[in-house]
Amino acid sequence: MWGKAYSVCTSGIFVADDSSCRRPEDLAGVKVGVGYHSGSHYSAIQGLEPFLDRSHIELDFVGLPFDRVRLMQQGKIDAANVFGAQYYLLEQLGFRKLVDTTFIMGFLVGEDTDREDLERYFTALRRAQRAIDLQAERYKHYWLREMPDDLREGIDVRRFGPGERIVFEPYTREMFEGTHRWMESWQLFDSNSAARPQYEDAVVA
Repeated sequence: MWGKAYSVCTSGIFVADDSSCRRPEDLAGVKVGVGYHSGSHYSAIQGLEPFLDRSHIELDFVGLPFDRVRLMQQGKIDAANVFGAQYYLLEQLGFRKLVDTTFIMGFLVGEDTDREDLERYFTALRRAQRAIDLQAERYKHYWLREMPDDLREGIDVRRFGPGERIVFEPYTREMFEGTHRWMESWQLFDSNSAARPQYEDAVVA
């Protein structure tokens, strides 16, 4: 993982406007749609922790991010944790956010990737982030490229936010260790997988 930057992704647990769930506490025992072992999986747990006992947090692994949008539209799931374009879609379609689940994402890079190429790539990303920060409206039409055809109709991407934001700060040892301790406390690691890597082995610092 590249250790000189990470992104912060706006995310939230949404319910239908006519849902009986009005507060985060009302999600006790309600299955929340997430992706398995993904940012939506982990951030849903983290977002619900302040409001619910562990035994009352229920998750439903229901495929890819846009699948959760469709299932919400069809009334087939009661709640979903969504991010990026899916977040703005549900928001614009009138669904209500009960819990903010904004989370950090790292950048995975190949072990044999040239270090100078990585530096140039992230320099370009820094320039792109600055441009979006200054004039986000110039670039919002690119959201349409990310959305499947069946979900574009009637959607105005000019009303979307800027999406995830790249933070050009170190992903530190403390962040790495703290994240892994939390995941271990929830037994989120596969017990059959290899031992947890050390920071030096997992992060290009």
